[in-house]
Amino acid sequence: MLRNCFLIVYLTFTILGFAQDSKQDSLKIQRDSVVNDTLEDYYVRFEGDSILMSSIELDEVYIFGKLDFASREDKLRYYILRRKTLKVYPYAKLAAERLVELNDSLKHIKKRRHQRRYTRKVQKYIEGEFSEELKKLTRTEGQILVKLIHRQTGTTAFDLVKDLRNGWRAFWYNTTASLFKISLKEEFHPVEVHEDYLIEDILQRAFAASRLERQKSVLDYDYAQLSNKWKNKTTSTGN
Repeated sequence: MLRNCFLIVYLTFTILGFAQDSKQDSLKIQRDSVVNDTLEDYYVRFEGDSILMSSIELDEVYIFGKLDFASREDKLRYYILRRKTLKVYPYAKLAAERLVELNDSLKHIKKRRHQRRYTRKVQKYIEGEFSEELKKLTRTEGQILVKLIHRQTGTTAFDLVKDLRNGWRAFWYNTTASLFKISLKEEFHPVEVHEDYLIEDILQRAFAASRLERQKSVLDYDYAQLSNKWKNKTTSTGN
């Protein structure tokens, strides 16, 4: 009888000891899992991609302030400028895309004569694609378009014509445009010119609202810094 009691006590402690060891092992496993489950050990893999990434690159997000105008006339000018900018931007974007396609193609054409021939074909194609619509633009719309072409390509409309045709033709294009107070040499300078900043502001708001398809400018400026600069300048002027 006494021996049976010792046996029961022995088995009880053995079971309790095993359970305690199992519990400690379980806690150790959970603790190690928590320690290792950090952001440094977290990886993401997109569907169809075999590369693991520790981070996801997101697009820039701008938070726009409320539009404030000093007068009713300023407000009216802004909305007129917005209507014209939204109208001509697709042409500038398309011109930039065609220019990139042209330059990429010319890299694979070795002979100068063949390059000129190909350039003439592209030029005629662009004229056929744009000419009728561009004839309908007003003077201010045409000038905004010239600025946006510089924004998208980093090259003035004058130099684009000069490269596609020749210097003499570019000169006459510019002279004809000047009769309507449009300069094909006009550049886009949102850092120095307030109207150009307003055009950039209009574009960024339209991109964010998906009203226009985004195409980054090739020029070197930061929209957030522009906003702060012109906001502070307006405030200082107002004071």
